[in-house]
Amino acid sequence: MRVAGLAMAAGLGLSFVSVGASGVMAQSNLARYQGAWLSGGADCAEVYASVGKGTSFKRPVDIFAPAFIVSGNRLRTPQASCRIKSVRPSGERQRLVLDCANAVAGNEVRVLMAPQPDGSLKRYFNEQDTGGTEYKRCSQ
Repeated sequence: MRVAGLAMAAGLGLSFVSVGASGVMAQSNLARYQGAWLSGGADCAEVYASVGKGTSFKRPVDIFAPAFIVSGNRLRTPQASCRIKSVRPSGERQRLVLDCANAVAGNEVRVLMAPQPDGSLKRYFNEQDTGGTEYKRCSQ
């Protein structure tokens, strides 16, 4: 009985190590995504407010703002909060797998993004999307 308990504990320890390693890998791939991002013609000051050392959505939150904030392995939009589960190359782009939740439901979301040479970011709707949607960085 004691041997079985030790084997189970060892197995749980290994699963925590592997989860931790993938989280570290995702975070190392996220360095260029950190910060507050905004698409379209809106001004950053219309959507974001400085809060201590970070940035938050201005209150009242514009739920239709084409904006998101990446902080560590978290991605927040005006309507949802997501944990970034993985970041993997997909050609010239990267596929982010997100575990998202809002006031109604939670689900897994896949997003294609690519950092641009000028410091902006492009989000693509699918593999066939050649133009993408450009996002400018409002803060880091």
